Parts: sequence; structure tokens; C-alpha cells
Amino acid sequence: MAFDIEMIKEVYAQIPVRIAAARKVVGKPLTLTEKILYAHLSEGAASQAFKRGTSYVDFQPDRVAMQDATAQMALLQFMQAGRSQVAVPSTVHCDHLIQAEIGADQDLSKAKDKNKEVYDFLASVSNKYGIGFWKPGAGIIHQVVLENYAFPGGMMIGTDSHTPNAGGLGMIAIGVGGADACDVMAGLPWELKFPKLIGVKLTGKMSGWTSAKDVILKVAGILTVKGGTGAIVEYFGEGARSLSATGKGTICNMGAEIGATTSIFGYDEKSAAYLSGTGRSDIATLANGIAAHLTGDAEVYANPEQYFDQVIEINLSELEPHVNGPFTPDLAWPISKFAAAVKENGWPAKLDVGLIGSCTNSSYEDISRAASLAQQAVDKKLVAKSEYTITPGSEQVRFTVARDGFLDTFDKMGGVVLANACGPCIGQWARHGAEKQEKNSIITSFNRNFAKRADGNPNTHAFVASPEIVTALAIAGDLTFNPLTDSLTNSEGKQVRLEEPRGLELPTKGFAVEDAGYQAPAEDGSTVQVLVSPTSDRLQLLDSFAAWEGVDLKGMKLLIKAKGKCTTDHISMAGPWLKYRGHLDNISNNMLIGAVNAFNDATNSVKNQLTGAYGEVPATQRAYKAAGIGSIVVGDENYGEGSSREHAAMEPRFLGVRAILVKSFARIHETNLKKQGMLALTFANPADYDLIQENDVIDINGLTTFAPGKSLEVVFHHADGTSHTVVANHTYNEGQIEWFKAGSALNLIKAAKA
Repeated sequence: MAFDIEMIKEVYAQIPVRIAAARKVVGKPLTLTEKILYAHLSEGAASQAFKRGTSYVDFQPDRVAMQDATAQMALLQFMQAGRSQVAVPSTVHCDHLIQAEIGADQDLSKAKDKNKEVYDFLASVSNKYGIGFWKPGAGIIHQVVLENYAFPGGMMIGTDSHTPNAGGLGMIAIGVGGADACDVMAGLPWELKFPKLIGVKLTGKMSGWTSAKDVILKVAGILTVKGGTGAIVEYFGEGARSLSATGKGTICNMGAEIGATTSIFGYDEKSAAYLSGTGRSDIATLANGIAAHLTGDAEVYANPEQYFDQVIEINLSELEPHVNGPFTPDLAWPISKFAAAVKENGWPAKLDVGLIGSCTNSSYEDISRAASLAQQAVDKKLVAKSEYTITPGSEQVRFTVARDGFLDTFDKMGGVVLANACGPCIGQWARHGAEKQEKNSIITSFNRNFAKRADGNPNTHAFVASPEIVTALAIAGDLTFNPLTDSLTNSEGKQVRLEEPRGLELPTKGFAVEDAGYQAPAEDGSTVQVLVSPTSDRLQLLDSFAAWEGVDLKGMKLLIKAKGKCTTDHISMAGPWLKYRGHLDNISNNMLIGAVNAFNDATNSVKNQLTGAYGEVPATQRAYKAAGIGSIVVGDENYGEGSSREHAAMEPRFLGVRAILVKSFARIHETNLKKQGMLALTFANPADYDLIQENDVIDINGLTTFAPGKSLEVVFHHADGTSHTVVANHTYNEGQIEWFKAGSALNLIKAAKA
């Protein structure tokens, strides 16, 4: 039986009524996205229609999911909310802190020892507040959620940008910062600007080397890393119904790379089969009873241009396998053109490592298809030319693929099985030799490939593809190899070809597991003690941020003018810094150390206006804070792209940065800044970015009359005595302005409980 089945029954009981109310106010056929959003309004049945891209709406999600790196700060905030238990079903998953180095058993053992303090904290706080706890080794949050918690028609928020993975089972699942999770766990509504809608019509049916991963690689090439910002992507059509539930999850998961709020597929036979295959036939039965409400209306899909803000059509029968990269996940290459691109751009053709798995591609289907190629390599006497690693998505998947012989097959090919964790995908990879910073190429079935993300080496050219293509190229050891057309020379000197990969959507003998790694919380946590040592360098109880002073901000310094791509990895790196995710002071020492300073093209080198000397970004900001001087950060387009990590907002807030002024924001990061009481501002004229000078002293005027839709004035006083005044726009509504005035959204929660 499924987790939280009574909650799901309640949701399903209200869906028909709420959708009927939505039809009445909207006055037209509904997309699946609209059905689920309107069914989860905090107010209950809809009383008005909302304007896409404009209306701020309060929702009531059904559940919350957190991974260990983000859960620390989310739960440290929740501890201040004054509740004895979480208001909605919530879970913590220990997947981010396990570093890949040797192999699964050794790496997991080392992580349990190294991170014991953090795991003990997360286990104890989960036990106290009624939160389900998934132990280290249980699996990657999104795969575990898909196997155990995702349900068609539901709504979930998660403290990880790839939470949309659950859209593969027809769930609106959205990545958020920890402060948003804290609100929902505290019983408050969750606010979201009503999204625009992008429809992707899939026709035809895939075959051969093409996989679900190639759909999102193609879409990323069309929409770019910010083309989905402010929108939910809804997939439909005969092609959508032909994809497995885990394949749909792959597509939704990587929708984060186009900036989409989330992505979703409708409920169908594949969804029902996956629910039954993972021991949740009871949910499938319930979903079958309201199946018409778990997909978009027929009129919508017949005339999508009338109901979506943008429509893309992809014929799966014609879709080629793709390879995306390097350095950005939206640089899309059909496999037939990839070899030429490698040669023309001078990318290293020799492939050093192929890595499959991650939250994006670690299902039974993914591993079985990759294993079919590994078996061919063994049978055809091919020796893999590249290193090759496999990361199962969950203990249930790992146990099952081991039982079915796939891990033995990988071993014969020379593959190394890593722990059921994020590992190299998020920079938790102790890659030997990476410190030499040599130019090299790797290919993964992960989702992101920003510079330095996987191994810390800025010269590692990381490419993204399906597990099948990754495996084939790892066997060849050559990025210019096209497995659809090219031959390889085996150990006997014979020319051989790889045949099309084959696999199973679900195991014929069913899933199996001895210990899934789940710990249920205490029924009464009132006597449970949360474990936080006052002398810890990894965990630190939080103090409230100061409220706004009630005046315009004057005499601030420019901390950094960030040039080009500035993701959350640049603002708050992962990798070795993950160990400080529960200690705000310590992790603030990585603030913006990866951002490129526009004035010297260097990273972690900015001018301290108090001394005239150049120094590290965090140290410079600490000097301003000690002197009682505020500062601002100026940035480029899509600032804060990438992970949902709210540390990228909390660190500048903690160190005294008062405002972030950029050309445009990524959605989650903008919300995170607002939640922490920061000013998140955008240039009314993006060209004004060029006016900012290194020694500028800055004023922000208009805060005493701060109001929705009313621009602020930012004055840049230059060292030569001249100045420029620029108009700064914002998207704050009345409630968000109150967050700013109170110092943070959490301050308002605490004040209400006082």
C-alpha cells in the first residue's frame, strides 16, 4: 500500500468539485496544469480566474520533499516556526553528501562516518516533527519520490530544482527554497505567480537508439536555459502516451535546465503500470476513477495553440539521439552532427569518462538498456576505452538490477558501481587528477554540465546524453564515434557494430529490496531531542535577520559586478562546501567565489573600497559588514540559474548585502532572495548594466513608498564625481514587501506565533 493513502483519497475526492469550479470561472476547456493548480488553491474552490504570468496565487501543496543538503537550512528555519509537527506529509532524503571516489560500499561507509553529525541532526529533527527520513544509501530524492510518493493530480514542493521529476507521474512538483518548504510545513499557503503554459505535442513513437532523454535534450536546444522561465511545460499527444513513466520523469526532471517552473505529463496506462509495479495499485485504482480529470481536456489537445502560450511539436519517429554541451545544457547536437561539431570546435575527442545514473536517468529501464550495450561489449570482445561509472537511483533499483544480473554485466565491461546518491552529478566526485586542470572530455546522463560542476576542473568539457549513448561512447572512448553508423575494432582486430539497445520498462520479476532505507518518525516527538552541538562547525542554529530600518538605503558599496553566466553554483558552490550547508557563517565563505568580476575577468577577486586592495569576495564583504556598510551585487541575465539552494540568497543576506540588481533572474533564486528579506531588482533598461563602475557608491531611493508595480531609483555615484541614476523594476507584491520590511518571511511567521 502507498504512503499517505488517506491524504491521497482526500485529494481525489475534492478534485472533481474543484475542477468544476475552475471551469465555471475560467470559462473554457482546461489544460492538465490548470486543473491541478486550480484544484490546489489555498482558498478552496476557485472564485476567480487568474492571469498567467501576472497573478500571484496562494496554493496548498499536498507534500514536501527535502534532500539532505537543503533540508538542514530548511529545518533549522522550521524549528523557529513554533509547531510541534509538520502540517503536511514531508520527507528528508540523504543523497547529496556522499562523495564518489572508490565504489558504493567504501564511499557510503566513509560518508556515514564523515557526516554522522549531520545525519544524526536530520534523523532527530525528522523524528521529532513527524517527517519521514530516508537514510544515506536509500537513494536519490527524486527517484525515491517517484517510487513511493508521487501520485497523479497531486502537488508537491521540494527543496531541489529537479523536484519536477515527479511530473512523470502527472504531479505538479516544483523546486523551491527552504523558506518556502518551511512555510508549507508550518501550515501556511505557498505563493506562486500563476505560470504561463508551454505545450509540447509529441507525435510518433521512438525506436532504436532514441530515448526519452533525447526529447528534453531537443527541447533544451529549442527553448534555451531560460526559455521556460515562468512557465509550466505540459507534454501531450500519442507520443507522450507511448513513453514509460520513468522516461516521462527524465523529461520533467531536466525541464529545470530550461528554467521551467515544472513539467508534467497526463495520467495514462504507463502511469498505472508504474504505480502497480512499485506496489501502489491502490493509487492506480483511485486514479482510474477520476482519470478524465488527470489529463487535459480533449479540446485543448485538439487545438493547443488556443490554450497554450507557446506550442512545440516533436515527431518521436524522426527524433535523433542528441548530445548537449559542453558547459551548458542547451547546446544541442543531433548525433549525426556531433562528431563534426567536436572537430570544428576543437573539443577533446578522446573521452576520459562516461557516467550514467543520477536523478535524471537511473531507473530500471535506463540501467537495463545500458546493460544491453555492456553485454554486447563483452560478447563482441570490446574493451571499454573510457572509465565508466553507474549510479543507481535507489536501493530498490540497485537491489533489483543486481538480482537481474545487470551489475555483473557492467563489472565485466569494467564499470564501477557508485553509491545510490547524487555523487558526480552535483560535484561530489573525488576525481583523481582533476586538480591538474587538464583539458579533457566526459559524457554523462546527468542534467547539468556547467564548467567545474562535476569535478571542479574548468577545462573538463562535460556533455549530456542518454545512458545508452553515454555507454556506447564510453566503449568507443571517442566522442566522434556514432554508434548508429560506425564500427569498432575489437580485441581480435575485427570490425564489429553495436546493435540497438534493448531494455524493460519494469522488471518482469517485479521490484525487490531487503532494506529500502526508510525510518518512520515517532508518533509523539515531544520528548525527542534535536541534536545540534553548540561547538559544531557544520551545524549552527539560526538568528533572525534584522528588519528594514524604515529608510532609503544610502552609501552602499559595489561588491561585485558579475559578468556573464552566474548560476547558484557560482554564488554558492557545492562540492566540498556541501559539508557546511547547515552552518550559515561557515558556508558564507564561499559566497560568489565562482562569479566572474566584470572589471578584471577574475573569480574571487574584487576591489575593497575601504582599502583599495583586491581580495576574496567573502572577505571583502565581511569587511563592509564590520564597518556597518551595506553593499549591492550587480549581475547579468538569468542570474541565479540552476539549483534551488537558498544558501545563494542567505549568504549575501547574512554578510550584509542589501540588494541584487540584475538584467533578469531565474525564478527560484528571485523568490529565495525575497523570502530572506533581500531586494531583488532588475534593470528597467538592461543596457544600464554597462554604466556601473568599480568604485561606485550606491543609493536606493523609493523604499519608503515601496509598492507593487512601482519602480525604485538606484543612484550610482562614480569616483570622478559624476553619477548615473537608473530605474530598477521589481516583482514584489504586498505580502512580499512585508517580508522585506520584517527582515524575512520567517520573521513574520515567528511574529504570528508570538
